[in-house]
Amino acid sequence: MKKLLPICLALLCQPALAAEPVNNPAASPSTESVHAIEKVNINTADAETLAAALIGVGPKKAEAIVRYREQEGAFRTPEQLTEVKGIGAQTLAKNLSRIQL
Repeated sequence: MKKLLPICLALLCQPALAAEPVNNPAASPSTESVHAIEKVNINTADAETLAAALIGVGPKKAEAIVRYREQEGAFRTPEQLTEVKGIGAQTLAKNLSRIQL
């Protein structure tokens, strides 16, 4: 009995081993949602939409994009975004696949 007690305690203290679900869509994102990138039209989107869709662009930078567009006209290329104060080459590079004109 004395030899059996430590073994029982060790087994009781072990975390339960749960089998991983084989096909549980809630457990991990689907490949579609991981690879789906929502594009945003930088010539028509409002500041809230720009801030939500673009990486590294918060409300203030999004408002600056809208102001620039109102003052200078429509963007002709995505690279023109770097003319907006606060939008640099790195921010542009992170978002090229998300931008449409």
